[in-house]
Amino acid sequence: MAAKHILTLISDFVCGYPLFVWLIGGGLFLFIYSGAVPLRRLRQAVHSLRIVQQGEGQITSFQALMSAISSTVGMGNIAGVAIAIVMGGPGAIFWMWVSALVGMGTKFFEGTLAIMYKGKDNLGNTQGGPMYIICNGLGKKWKPLAVFFCLVGMIGCLCVMQANQLTESLITVFATPMGYSDTVGLRSAIGIVMGIIVGAVVLGGIQRISRLATKIVPVMVGSYLLLVLYIILTHLTEIPQLFLHIIHEAFNLRAGFGALAGVAIVGARRAMYVNEAGVGTASLMHGASRNSEPVREGLVAMLGPAIDSGLVCTLTAIPILLAGNYHVEGVKGLYVALNAFQTLLPGCGHYLLMVIIFFFAFSTMFSYSYYGMKCFGYLFGMDRTRYYNYFYLAMIVVSCIISLNTVVVVMDLAFALMSIPTMLAILLLAPRVKAQMANYFARHPH
Repeated sequence: MAAKHILTLISDFVCGYPLFVWLIGGGLFLFIYSGAVPLRRLRQAVHSLRIVQQGEGQITSFQALMSAISSTVGMGNIAGVAIAIVMGGPGAIFWMWVSALVGMGTKFFEGTLAIMYKGKDNLGNTQGGPMYIICNGLGKKWKPLAVFFCLVGMIGCLCVMQANQLTESLITVFATPMGYSDTVGLRSAIGIVMGIIVGAVVLGGIQRISRLATKIVPVMVGSYLLLVLYIILTHLTEIPQLFLHIIHEAFNLRAGFGALAGVAIVGARRAMYVNEAGVGTASLMHGASRNSEPVREGLVAMLGPAIDSGLVCTLTAIPILLAGNYHVEGVKGLYVALNAFQTLLPGCGHYLLMVIIFFFAFSTMFSYSYYGMKCFGYLFGMDRTRYYNYFYLAMIVVSCIISLNTVVVVMDLAFALMSIPTMLAILLLAPRVKAQMANYFARHPH
């Protein structure tokens, strides 16, 4: 218990003001330094998805984006948003929007650097990611920073949040109403089934993961959009007031500046887990792209936060705020979201959300295995990555048993530590990206 308490204190400190300044402050600098590329070049970014790439890599830019989104559009978009509202109130959503905008700037630099500084693994295959950006961009003397990223990355990419919350929702929606008790045995059985499903995909490598992500991501986001759109249309008169309430609470000084800063930090902290801008996972995926134009890959990469933290998180926030059932004790995620959908769509709401949750959770688990595998492969060799995959699948079972509070603390701390080497490399190499931008936009002005 003492160790858990200490870990919580460390996580709360690191993920407080230091993380807010590091990710939001750093992202804001990159947004301005780029000349507001996320706003000025959004149309060009969408157009870039249709361009055929001929460079070295395993997947296309579109597959890289879909695979990256399949990891970010997951339980964080439902459980993470619910946790943000429970902990920080409606105002936390506004700061998630801010994080999405500055996150687009960060991911533009991440995606660009992922192509600029690709490397070779011990098998001679082309790879990308923060470790290659650090060593090839900053120099070999920075390798300890690359090793540090990989060590915390193997933990941060274990997907414990997804497995834990999917188990929680399955028990809440199906097992409990059927008379089954919430036991370790039941949770273990659910975890084993999850492990078998995930293993059938992840053991097939990045090609199988990217092919599946390309098919299911558009469908699952589109289905979620239609579900929430129905809720919006049936509560249309309440929507304007809802958005005004979000903005009002984001700048509410009733409890002082400290409370306002707390709400902003909660929103930014959950946004970090949702869009992963500055964490490094995006460059792990985009580094596998066959794109030979670094800036074009950066444009594609910056679409991620617009979809996950912008669109999908808003889709989750609307039903929860409409239902108004977020005043609960403790750290509650899917419990709050499921109750909100059941309140607004009596009889079927939680079942419909359960279907969405199923696809969201598994799509994330598929992609995260690739991230962790690349970190392991960098340290111990890509020919040994099967051992990490076995460990990854075993941890899915463990994740189904441990408490949500423990999961949140571990994931937040791991992601925060991953952001240290990632953001440092991005900020130091930003001038080189700026030079690439001048060249690319001179050749492709529109």
